[in-house]
Amino acid sequence: MFLLELSHLSALLTALMSVLSALILLAVSRQLWTFRWTIMRDKECKFPLPNGSMGWPLVGETFHWLFQGSNFHISRREKHGNVFKTHLLGKPVIRVTGAENIRKILLGEHNLVCTQWPQSTRIILGPNTLVNSIGELHKKKRKILAKVFSRGALETYLPRLQDIVKSEIAKWCSEPGPVDVYVAAKSLTFRIAVRVLLGLKMEEKRIVYLSKIFEQLMNNLFSLPIDAPMSGLRKGIKAREILHTCMQKIIEEKMQKQQSEEYYDAFDYMLSSAKENGHELSMQELKETAVELIFAAHSTTASASTSLILQLLRHPAVVEKAQIELESEGLGYDAHSAQGCSGKENGLNMEKLSQLRYIDCVVKEVLRFLPPVSGGYRTVLQTFELDGYQIPKGWSVMYSIRDTHETAAVFQSPEIFDPDRFGSEREESKTGRFNYVPFGGGIRSCVGKELAQMILKTLAVEVIGTCKWTLATDTFPKMQTVPIVHPVNGLHVHFNYDSLLR
Repeated sequence: MFLLELSHLSALLTALMSVLSALILLAVSRQLWTFRWTIMRDKECKFPLPNGSMGWPLVGETFHWLFQGSNFHISRREKHGNVFKTHLLGKPVIRVTGAENIRKILLGEHNLVCTQWPQSTRIILGPNTLVNSIGELHKKKRKILAKVFSRGALETYLPRLQDIVKSEIAKWCSEPGPVDVYVAAKSLTFRIAVRVLLGLKMEEKRIVYLSKIFEQLMNNLFSLPIDAPMSGLRKGIKAREILHTCMQKIIEEKMQKQQSEEYYDAFDYMLSSAKENGHELSMQELKETAVELIFAAHSTTASASTSLILQLLRHPAVVEKAQIELESEGLGYDAHSAQGCSGKENGLNMEKLSQLRYIDCVVKEVLRFLPPVSGGYRTVLQTFELDGYQIPKGWSVMYSIRDTHETAAVFQSPEIFDPDRFGSEREESKTGRFNYVPFGGGIRSCVGKELAQMILKTLAVEVIGTCKWTLATDTFPKMQTVPIVHPVNGLHVHFNYDSLLR
């Protein structure tokens, strides 16, 4: 009996020693991992690395980031400050918050930093896109696209854009059950992209088919860069090829026929702008740019459109104030306009939209409160100083849009949704250049930001001016912030035309 107990005790001690050895090994490996990155600091720079943790060997803090979501960055910012280091997805990362800090990054493009997209995104979108271009090529492409999103071009797009918005709202109001606003918003923005930007005239079932293919491309845009059967990258490439085949047929038709004086779509503007700038675009460039135009107008605008409806649901006083403004500007319900806010003359135009100051404030506050994209990544080209720390060459740096909006001292009670903060009588309306950056900044700022705001304002005008809506669930949905802001299980809403507005 004594020998048996001794044997059990020996086995227990052996197990404890194994566990203890494993724990010691893990602790030592973590210390060595941290030491590895510590000695990789730029020794020619006198500033230290930012505070923070590099996590565990190889995986870093990736799993913490995936499971905690936005709370990951919030908790570490509270612990380490506005500039901290971490290790995510196999790369050392410096996370940056605050107007002065992100200013240096956004204005340092091509000098201190350069744009960084995941490899899968670069492969699927293609090398001829604006997001993948750098240096002089990037400048040329922005110059070409400047005409596409100029005020004159936007004025041309607006009537068709408004027609699409009206048509989609009519579908929402005719649904017998609740509408998932996020799904509906993606349908809306896809139609705007293909009909207004690309000028595609095709039957509804063809648009539905293309939207599914594009959704497949988007779902795999941030996949692992492994080109194997059934991999996300392979699915994304297949979706791209289908879209390119479709785009080529459309482009060939466009280039064969004479331009209509009646209507210019964004693709027409791009072709003429390229000729004016002496940069004839190849068929491959045209196909990739066509897909990129859909990418630019679709996902983030759908996110912001969903956030707009969400905030209107939460704040009926905001809706009431916006309705009063619409009435005062002659944009209340018009019985002669097929259930829409066309006003007294021929629908909306840029001048009428610019007169809607309060609705402009609502859109700005939606983009401050829930910016569609939480931040952006850059690769450091040369070591530089930020907030008393060194940002080493070769590391990734992520600037945070959402955190900057939430912590900017210029905004009073930033946790409250308050469109009036952008009114001319409030000091907050003078935000400063980098306290409010929903579209980024510098030479990499969103080239289509004016179009995005026009879509949101038009949607606000039509929804507020014609509809009533109620939440179809007991509680508001939780919002996910990666890769873009969206409701976790959808935003389900009942829409009906408001008879009082008729």
